[in-house]
Amino acid sequence: MDQQAPKPAIPPELAELRSSIDNIDAALVHLLAERFKCTQKVGKLKATVGLPPADPNREAAQIARLRRLAEDSHLDPDFAEKFLAFIVAEVIRHHEAIRAGARE
Repeated sequence: MDQQAPKPAIPPELAELRSSIDNIDAALVHLLAERFKCTQKVGKLKATVGLPPADPNREAAQIARLRRLAEDSHLDPDFAEKFLAFIVAEVIRHHEAIRAGARE
């Protein structure tokens, strides 16, 4: 029989911090869901009026804005930019799909 050593007790402070992290993660998921609801509407509007799925000028402005916000919040601006780039790439993919569907 392989007996495992008993796991050390989780300190109450660690449990509280983990609970806060879980709440923040849930909020992030809900915020992303709301953001994508808005960007889906943007994609439909762009397809309707004939605008391209991507808007490099808007994206550059958003990146600069997010980097400033990250710096002000003491978050690594490179991380914030990578996070936004991931989201924007997914939004553009959705917009391209919407546009392709509008052509059919």
